[in-house]
Amino acid sequence: MTCTPLRLVVLGLSLSSSWGNGHATTYRALLRAFAARGHDVLFLERDVPWYAAHRDLTDPGFCRLTLYADLDDLEDHRAAIEQADAVVVGSYVPDGIAVGRRVLAWAEGTRAFYDIDTPVTLASLAAGTCTYLEANQIEAYDLYLSFTGGPTLERLEERYGSPAARALYCSVDPEAYPPFAGEKAYDLSYLGTYSPDRQPILEQLLLEPARRAPELRFAVSGPQYPDGIDWPDNVTRSDHLPPEAHPAFYGQSRYTLNVTRADMTAAGYSPSVRLFEAAACAIPILSDRWDGLDTILAPGREILCPEGPDAVLAILRDRPEPERLRIGEAGRAAILARHSAAHRAAEFETHLREAAARLAFLRTPPRTVTN
Repeated sequence: MTCTPLRLVVLGLSLSSSWGNGHATTYRALLRAFAARGHDVLFLERDVPWYAAHRDLTDPGFCRLTLYADLDDLEDHRAAIEQADAVVVGSYVPDGIAVGRRVLAWAEGTRAFYDIDTPVTLASLAAGTCTYLEANQIEAYDLYLSFTGGPTLERLEERYGSPAARALYCSVDPEAYPPFAGEKAYDLSYLGTYSPDRQPILEQLLLEPARRAPELRFAVSGPQYPDGIDWPDNVTRSDHLPPEAHPAFYGQSRYTLNVTRADMTAAGYSPSVRLFEAAACAIPILSDRWDGLDTILAPGREILCPEGPDAVLAILRDRPEPERLRIGEAGRAAILARHSAAHRAAEFETHLREAAARLAFLRTPPRTVTN
């Protein structure tokens, strides 16, 4: 590195547990690559029972991970927050509003908010139900890093007063998500936590095709699905899979499905971490369609967007194998060219340094000119 290393403190939802959330794998890929650039990283995580029971990374080699019990316990880390070059507060942090107030008051370096749920955040702010961010905090943070790009960035700056709203999409570590060379066990798979607003798309693009094609094989993996769902007999169900099992899950299927939450579909420009992971594994993806998808993967060439069960079955039954392989390889090439963790860490560093430069300029007293 030619620049001075940065001391970074991150207060995020979870680094230690990937159970029921996409934040942990996002933070792991980003911060591992960021640390590889020579920076020092401290991750502060609220100790909560649902993640304590499902921890799959307790000793990351790329950063220091510290658990804190409550807001009072956070006081023990005040010095680290004060002395850091940059402090990042993430979305969905427990008591995030109060955590943000402390960071905004304590931190002397760049203060940033990293929103891995931007459309959900803005919808909950509009409804007055957001528990981790107040609208007036958006202009107080020096930098707003957004999971969502496109017009949402202008909205954050023009409506909410953010001094700098920048896209910071999820990413993938290519070494952790390589192509899988094993046998195919399924025709179509889906990996994701249950969400009521995603379920109609899952029903349309996987469960209904499974009912119509009992000779084909399907798989759905993820926690929190209610008992009342009618799973066809040819759908294999599994609960939470740790990240190290994701590549094999993707790789055992001829195709995999990406389903976007309703708020993120409405906002557009909101690629999920699962999209990057599956593409890195060279598995062709079937996805719902949303604005901005073509800025990540080209529909028809690098990703497929079937409109309903018939279109899904046409792909699964009729698509030639060489064409299936070509789409998977094209998707992988596109992701590795622009969306690896190394690419994202470089963008992250650029955003932090630019924010620091703006702060330094604003804090510099005007020079007095004397005759």
